[in-house]
Parts: sequence; C-alpha cells; structure tokens
Amino acid sequence: MVTSVKVRFVNLPPDFELPLGKRTRFYRLFEMLPAVLSYGAFILLIILSLISPLLAAIYLMLILITLLVRAVGITYHTFRGHSRLVHAQRVHWAERLAELEDPEASYEQRKGTSTKGYGMLQHIENLRLMGADASRFPKPSELYNIVIIAAYNESYEVIEPTVRSVRDTTYDNKRLIVVLAYEERGGDGIEATAQRLAKKYANTFRAFITVKHPRDLPDEVVGKGGNITYAGNYMQQWVQDQGIAYKNVMITTLDADNRPHHAYFDYVTYEYIVNEDRKHLAYQPIALFLNNIWDVPAPMRVLATGNTFWNIISSMRPHLLRNFASHSQPMDALVEMNWWSTRTVVEDGHQFWRSYVYFNGNYSVHPIYIPVYQDAVLDNTYGKTFKAQFIQLRRWMYGASDIPYAALHLFTKRRRVAFWPGMVWFLRALDGYLTAATMSIIVLVGGWVPLLVNAEAFRDVVAHQLPDMVSFIQRIALLGLIAMIYLSFKLLPPRPERYKRSRNFWMLAQWVLMPFTAVGFLSFAALNAQTRLLLGRYLVKFDVTNKATVASREALKHSVRKGKVLRTGDLKLKSPEKK
Repeated sequence: MVTSVKVRFVNLPPDFELPLGKRTRFYRLFEMLPAVLSYGAFILLIILSLISPLLAAIYLMLILITLLVRAVGITYHTFRGHSRLVHAQRVHWAERLAELEDPEASYEQRKGTSTKGYGMLQHIENLRLMGADASRFPKPSELYNIVIIAAYNESYEVIEPTVRSVRDTTYDNKRLIVVLAYEERGGDGIEATAQRLAKKYANTFRAFITVKHPRDLPDEVVGKGGNITYAGNYMQQWVQDQGIAYKNVMITTLDADNRPHHAYFDYVTYEYIVNEDRKHLAYQPIALFLNNIWDVPAPMRVLATGNTFWNIISSMRPHLLRNFASHSQPMDALVEMNWWSTRTVVEDGHQFWRSYVYFNGNYSVHPIYIPVYQDAVLDNTYGKTFKAQFIQLRRWMYGASDIPYAALHLFTKRRRVAFWPGMVWFLRALDGYLTAATMSIIVLVGGWVPLLVNAEAFRDVVAHQLPDMVSFIQRIALLGLIAMIYLSFKLLPPRPERYKRSRNFWMLAQWVLMPFTAVGFLSFAALNAQTRLLLGRYLVKFDVTNKATVASREALKHSVRKGKVLRTGDLKLKSPEKK
C-alpha cells in the first residue's frame, strides 16, 4: 500500500497554476464577468421592456432566432454524431492496431482491397505513410496504457464493474496498468474495497496498484485533481523503475462508475500512433450517461440523455472540443506540466486550458467516437437524488472559473498563446456558460416580460403578439425534440427484466419535463456557480455524487420499513426482486 509520494517541483511558467486565496483586480474582474453578462441579459430585457416594448420584442426575437438556428445545427450534428458512433463501434480496432506493428507488410495486404467500413480508406493511407518511414511512429508492442480510477468512498459493487470492464476490453491486459486512486478521507470502507480489488485483480494486468491520497495536503482543494495527481506522481516513479519511457505510455482517467467500450484502448492507442504531433493531443471519448438510465427518476433521465446528446454533438465539432470527465493524454505531456490541477473542483475541463497554455496554444482534443458509459445521478432517496443532480451540474458549470485563467494568459503581457485563436476559444467558452445560464429561462418566460412590466405593451402589436411568436418558434423547435426522442430510444440499453413494458411509456412521457429540468437544474446551477464567482464564494470542495444502486435503494427501503435507518455503507446489498 502506498503511503507517501515524493513531490517533484517542475519548472512551470509564471501564473501557470490557478490562484488560491486573494486574487488580483484583473482576475476578479473576469471571475465576475460571466455572472455580470448572465444577469445583464435578464436586466436588459426588463429595461428594454420599460423603455419600449417593441425594442424588447426585437431583442427577444433575435435571441430566439439565434437559438432556432443553433437548434437546427444541433439536430444535424446529433444525427451525424450518432451515425459515427454506431459505425466506429463496428470497427475491429484491435485488428487495425495489430496491423500497425508491421505497417509495410500490412499495406501490401490491404492495398487494392475493399475500402468499405468506417475510416478504412484513412487506415490504408496510414499504413502507407508508416511503411514509408516507420521510424517516426511507435509500435503497438512498445506502448502501455495506464488507467487511473479515481474513487472516494464508493462501494465494491460500484467500482468492481469498472475494473472488470477494463479487464474485458480487447486490449492486451498485460499492457494495461490499472491504478485505483482512492481517498484517505473515504474511510475504512474504501480501504477494504481497495484491498479486496487488489487481491482479486493481482494477476490480471501488467500491474494492479492502489494509491491512497492523504487528506489535507497543502495547496489542494478537496477534489479529484489532487487524488489523480498524487497517483500520477507515484506512477511516474513506478514507470521509471520499470524502465518504460514516458512517451510510450498513455494515461486514461476514469471515475469509479465509468465503463469504457471494449475497443476503447485499442482505438485510443491507434490514434496515438498515427498522429505524429502526439504529445500535444488529448483523446476524448463520448460519455454516455446510460448505465442506470432505466432506474433513475424521470427528471434525471431527461438531464442524463441531454448530457449524452451534448457529448455526441461535441465530438462532431473538434474545434470546440475540450477535456471532459474521462479522457486520455500522453504521459510525457502530463509529467512535463506536473499532471492535473490540484486547485479546482473541475480539473477535467481545466486540463484543456492548462495544456493549451503550457504548450503555447499547440494543443487540441481529438475525438474518440466510441463511448465510455457512465451512471446518471442516483441517490438512495428522491430528495437526495435531486440535490445530488443540482450539485453535479453546479460543479460542471463552475468551469466558468476558467474564464479569468484564460483571460490572464490572453489579455496580459504574460500571454503565451496566439491572440486570435485564443480569443476564439475564450469567446466560445464564455458563450457556452452564458447560454447555459440564461437561454432556458428566456425561452420559457421571456415572452411575457414586456406584458408584465409595461402596460403599454398591450397596445403594441408586436409586443402583444410576442408570447404567440415565442410559442410558434417553440413548436418549430419541437421537431428537433422529436428527433432527439427518436435517437434517445435507439441509444437506450435493453430494458431490465425487473421493469414491465409500461416503463417504455414513461421513458417517452418524461420529455414533457424538459423545459422545467432545463431551468430548474441547468440554468439555476449555472447561475449559482456564476454567482459564487461574482461574490468570491469559491467552491473549494468536490462534492462527490453518491453512487447508489437499485440494490442499495431497496435495502434502504427495507431498513426503513423495519424502523431502522442505516448509513449506505452499512447496507447489505442483494439483487432486487424482479417486477
């Protein structure tokens, strides 16, 4: 068991790390900017309504038309992304990866054969290029994949399927190194789980390693970043001791409930080999929040499906793609930049800006068109589930804390990236947080604002007709929603036997909740995060989403019926009875 790690001091650029404690005036200004713009959008609508209902109507219609155009693009990208997801999963990635071992011979075999199949034409071209100068490309047999599974206090029943899913991939297990990075503050339960997993999987991979992250290390917020960075520092020494070069290692981070597609490591290793600027790339799979989608309450299903679609859409727009949740990055790059940030609760999204700044703008995120399956939010009671969902979304929306970091490295003399490309990234990020905070609210109630705050609006034809015009645009947007519903059913895993066929109806009826979930969870969570930044009330603790299961919920109900309320960790879990 690892108890300590030697901290390595890396020569990093000035102001590379996020600030802790007092911020400069410049930094505070840009921390406040997202909230100022979001609340400003609402205030502007009210002011325009008071001055001139017509101006308010024009303002609102411009917003709605913009959203309608975006909705068309989103629908288009969703269908394209779903198609690519389906076709990429049909590829025998292990076979393609094996052909890179001897690209010249593989090219001679493939030359002149059918080019049907996702990416086959590019694959043959890759073989040709590699065969012409093999020295520029590593061989699959030289490479390893380290998988860091971050855990807090999750149960064995949650973590073990994740480890098992890594074992069951088509990638050679003897070239996989699995690291369970767990928290000392997780208590005796996670300690026992770590020992149990280490015993079970001791001889399954090249190595199965457990690393315990001590509590209360200096210059760390309570979060995942400190945990995986601590594990990364340990693995740095371990890899050295094994005589493995950093450049020959890919590192993938997983949460405790993440299940990679069986071809994921073959696919990501293939892409690492064929992209020559490999040190400056990260690899982003498509996160599908579908593991337990049949079990969660309806509002959570809507939100999880929406998040799934957003990840599919993002994969089709690489120019907008940033690190999110589980992703892979070369070890030599991670070592050089001292791993991940230990000063933020959103280390995944911040890793994009951290890498972008460190490599002077020469960094991008490459999409991997196969999934990593994740859980939708589920706690042991409805009330706790709703609260956990809000907290999770607030944490994601706290990514707005990267706005001042990006501004610092873009608008000051410390700038290390080209201005205009960096400016595009900055504006896109800012627009994303503003849209999340404001647009659902404006679409839902904005059409009534002029009528509510200015009696003259009833005499203005345009303003008086505004609710009807908003309703008309919403009906057009409904066509996109119907398309989304169709795709959501195609993505659904098989219905568990414990549910009757009537469950299918509720999976359809749930979509009437979409406007309310978008406002009540997404918009309010975004506004909460931005308000915290506005007031300087920073999130310094990663509120771990409890990973409940159907079994744990049934066990809790059973204990309540007996008049005895137990902690989740005390529950004796068994499979639920089939309904």
